[in-house]
Amino acid sequence: MQDRNEDFQLIDVREDFEYQESNLGAVHIPLGQILAEADKIDRNKPVVIHCRSGKRSAQAVQILSKREGFDNLSNLKGGILAWRDEMDPDLKVY
Repeated sequence: MQDRNEDFQLIDVREDFEYQESNLGAVHIPLGQILAEADKIDRNKPVVIHCRSGKRSAQAVQILSKREGFDNLSNLKGGILAWRDEMDPDLKVY
């Protein structure tokens, strides 16, 4: 999506210390704050949510879909670890 210059929002649900170590330029909303900060998530374009490995971001997608009615969310399968392995081997990930 980034390579195609698509208009989408990227959300990182990792903890502060993880985000500080490495990030992909995403909006940072830790999983524990996802409902309280749901107003930061765009409902009018595709949203990709990621974490370290994909587990927390899958939870975020499920929570937001069920409780807030989002229907434009997807999970970055494999998280930032997969991103590093496929796109940026030099990316330091905690």
